[in-house]
Amino acid sequence: MPDGRPDDEKRVPAAITQPRIVRGLSARLLWLTVVFVMLAEVLIFVPSVANMRLSWLRDRLNTAGAASVVIDGLQPIELPRVVQEDALMATGTKAIALRRDGTSKLLAVDDMPPEVDLSYDLRDVPLLDAVRDALSTLLFGGDRILQVYGPVGDSDTEIELVLEERSLRDAMLAYARQVFTVSFIISLITAVLIFLAINRMMIVPMRRLTRSMQAFAEEPENPERVLQPGHGSDEIAVAERHLAAMQEQLQKTLKQQKNLADLGLAVSKINHDMRNILASAQLMSDRLVGVEDPLVKSFAPKLLRTIDRAVGYTSEVLAYGQASEAEPRRRRFRLCALVQEVRDILAIDPESGIEFMESVPEDIEVDADSEQLFRVIHNICRNAVQALINHVPGDVGVLRRVTISAQRIGSVVSISVDDTGPGMPRKARENLFTAFRGAARSGGTGLGLAIARELVLAHGGTIALVEKPGPGTLFRIEIPDRPIALNDWRARVERQ
Repeated sequence: MPDGRPDDEKRVPAAITQPRIVRGLSARLLWLTVVFVMLAEVLIFVPSVANMRLSWLRDRLNTAGAASVVIDGLQPIELPRVVQEDALMATGTKAIALRRDGTSKLLAVDDMPPEVDLSYDLRDVPLLDAVRDALSTLLFGGDRILQVYGPVGDSDTEIELVLEERSLRDAMLAYARQVFTVSFIISLITAVLIFLAINRMMIVPMRRLTRSMQAFAEEPENPERVLQPGHGSDEIAVAERHLAAMQEQLQKTLKQQKNLADLGLAVSKINHDMRNILASAQLMSDRLVGVEDPLVKSFAPKLLRTIDRAVGYTSEVLAYGQASEAEPRRRRFRLCALVQEVRDILAIDPESGIEFMESVPEDIEVDADSEQLFRVIHNICRNAVQALINHVPGDVGVLRRVTISAQRIGSVVSISVDDTGPGMPRKARENLFTAFRGAARSGGTGLGLAIARELVLAHGGTIALVEKPGPGTLFRIEIPDRPIALNDWRARVERQ
């Protein structure tokens, strides 16, 4: 059910809050850093634990080798059982044997197992084999009996050990726990340092950018809401400067839009009263048609056409402010008659010294809306005349002239409006055809050229400022004919 509130109040979006630190980018970065460091430690741990396993076994061989030298020196005396047990306990083995000259001699043994599960030669063990054996011990070992042999120092004598795998696996698990603990601490410290650095360099500036955008969205007209960028040279500092420039430009645009809205309201009020005045003038002008004075008869039709055109303009003012111009009501007509009408409406004072030249062949016809094309040419010619009036040349003999020429090239009529005035200022060239910014003279609005461009584009044509070697301004207008349907063309040919 309706609650009586305006639609604008219902559509106000809820304020967007900043994410909490535990759910923001910095927290994600913290955990990702921990995970990545742990993955790196895993890659380091696998060869490390393989190397630890080989070192542990080699330590047992070296210890047994030292004991075997002493035991072998006591031969052929048989060692007491207690000495053998002490040697086996010191090396953590179940049997010790020497291999020399192709023979094997058992030095000490205690509870010899019936069979051996795995046998390892510790001479030149490849890395992949060491990694594979280490993973096998960690994942599947514990209850197996191992036979390990290798050289004693640099001699040709080999020492052979038989031992349980459980002690090796326990040592490897203890080593793995130590590596994991150290790795976790290192990764956590690294992640915290990266978290603090990234939070200071990126997250804090990004939150500042977000707060600035939110504050600017709430009050875009307030100059205090524009972001004050920092002086850094990194990407975020560049983004801050671009955001500040965009906010300033948007404020200028909003100010112009407000001025346009105020201007539209004022024009609407003036248009209402002016239309009434012109309607009264139109009624009085109609009576001039019946006056027998030859002078009145000569200018009365022009006066009536001018007032009719002014009434039409006032009727289209609101339409121009609310939408685009009306669609052109195109027909073919002689361009020279329209140019003569423009000259009559301009009514250039002969004492001004400004010449109005027409170079339009009488047979040129243009397919256009006559009223809209009149507005286009009249606006450009009026600007040219005003520029010549306001410009005082240094040389008295300089020619002051406005020239209109035209030619047909295929299905396109090209119209040129040339003057010998001072030319377009640089600022006007940069904002050409832009309302309220493309004025060529002080106090101008630039609406004339903006309206002319819109009307020409509605005809599918083009209007452009053409560079010329001499002083002055040259505009070129190109109006293409409408495409003709095949049936219409055939009917026209048959009528001819």
